[in-house]
Amino acid sequence: MVRTPAGDGPGLRERKKRQTYRTLSDTAIALFLERGFDRVSVAEVAAAAEVSKPTLFRYFPTKEDLVVHRFADHRDEAARVVAGRPAGVGPLTALHRHFLDGLDRRDPVTGLSDEPSVLAFHRLLYGTPSLLARLHGHQAAAEGALAEALGGGVGARLAAGQVVAVLRVLAEDNWRRVDAGESADAVLPDAVAAAEVAFRQLIGGLGDEPGGEGWRR
Repeated sequence: MVRTPAGDGPGLRERKKRQTYRTLSDTAIALFLERGFDRVSVAEVAAAAEVSKPTLFRYFPTKEDLVVHRFADHRDEAARVVAGRPAGVGPLTALHRHFLDGLDRRDPVTGLSDEPSVLAFHRLLYGTPSLLARLHGHQAAAEGALAEALGGGVGARLAAGQVVAVLRVLAEDNWRRVDAGESADAVLPDAVAAAEVAFRQLIGGLGDEPGGEGWRR
């Protein structure tokens, strides 16, 4: 009998758990896109995914979480970028570069994606008030994580709030233009220019090193 190394167990369980999250979320979103968020019950999602309603709630505490789960991996993204930045690179410069890279990759989080499935998802998200409210909760968590990565304190919290707000506005502006019919390629130059302006303003007001004059509030 071949024994599985003890260290492999949690990894497998975690992969299965993530797959279940993904399956439940994908099933729910497909139903919401087809019929509308408010016209689909949690019980119907559970039945379509072939799980019990209590099981579904163990993974997703609210109906809205079935949708905004897609943002879960990005909740600590800004904090990870700051924590992992190269020596000599300021946190705002690192975040600016990361956002520009996202634009180049047409990352849906930047709003610059004209993939039909992404556009449909964003229409569902931005067209449902309860989903937007839940998304703002994720953004608040992202803000808290970023503030910790920036060193904590009032100055870091204020800076994190500004950064998260800038990223949200840039992404929403990109999405609205793409949703109105422009291609992602056509919007890209303006998206890059807007990011340049936004981060220039942030760096101009805060500086690019926690502990500097602009960070002390």
